[in-house]
Amino acid sequence: MAWLAAAVLAADRMIVLFTDFGLTGPYTGQVKAVLRREAPHIDVIDLFADAPALDPRRAAYLLPAYAAEFPPGTIFLCVVDPGVGGERRPCIVAADGRWYVGPANGLFELVIRRSVAAPRWWHITWRPERLSSTFHGRDLFAPVAARLAHDQTPLGREHPIDEIRCPDWPDDLAEIVYIDVYGNAMTGLRASGLPAAGWLGAGGHTLPRADTFSAVPKDSGFWYENANGLAEIAVNGGHAATRLGLGIGSPVTIMAPSSP
Repeated sequence: MAWLAAAVLAADRMIVLFTDFGLTGPYTGQVKAVLRREAPHIDVIDLFADAPALDPRRAAYLLPAYAAEFPPGTIFLCVVDPGVGGERRPCIVAADGRWYVGPANGLFELVIRRSVAAPRWWHITWRPERLSSTFHGRDLFAPVAARLAHDQTPLGREHPIDEIRCPDWPDDLAEIVYIDVYGNAMTGLRASGLPAAGWLGAGGHTLPRADTFSAVPKDSGFWYENANGLAEIAVNGGHAATRLGLGIGSPVTIMAPSSP
């Protein structure tokens, strides 16, 4: 009855995918096939397949905002890995009861920084029989995430957390870090740290704060606190990225309430 014990163990665990693999193509499917083989009783959640491509720094400001919605014991399989096969180290991070598996390239910096409990990290020393030089998401990180889901024992050696820190990165990033399917532009700024009646500048536009889309006239630009606590720029009834000329990396200016 080993399968039953595994199913009971898996009942309160899940593996969450956070990658830049894109919404088309074979990559996410190949990773999920490995997870299905290695951890058939574990739920796999597709969170992001379109994190900022090849950009772990900007992706790092998205991750903690969304990870906070998941319970302790969740394993985040995170692959934004432009240095795959190079000198960056594969790692496991433990922060606030959640596990993060992926490259040690700064992707977990804000998760580490905002952790209430003391975070820890392990350099993954385990290697599979087959390890391609360009697809560690499938060949290394997915099997490690599956094993963590089974027994939550890291496959590696623990090191001091400072070894993978990026202390020069700001606590909040005043840039656009994600554009959703509606054209809304998320920033790397936590709304809780911004003036209650403050304005944001982006793409040459000055944008007031509003609580909801319907609080501003149709076709008007504004910013609001999104459902995960980030400051997000939108146009009521329109595609903000197109209308306002915004893209990943566009700078955002924080303005005092009396600025406009």
